[in-house]
Amino acid sequence: MGKDIFTTSEVAKLLRVSRIAIFKKIKSGEIKAQKIGRNYIIRKADLPVEISGQLTKDGKRVIAEAVEKTVHEYGEALRLLGRE
Repeated sequence: MGKDIFTTSEVAKLLRVSRIAIFKKIKSGEIKAQKIGRNYIIRKADLPVEISGQLTKDGKRVIAEAVEKTVHEYGEALRLLGRE
């Protein structure tokens, strides 16, 4: 896709979520956006997932941290479940 800037509606369609979800992600800082008048624009580089469906480096880092935390907290339970 040759586009580098998206509206909240376009991002909602790309990520298959509602516009409200996008606004919440902007407000929480999960998605960086620039306010222009009453609207927001979102740069392709600031999307949490690449348009092609590939994870960004930041997305991979978040997943790796979540996996590490889960293994640390539930490692023994996961090992026991793996035996079954």
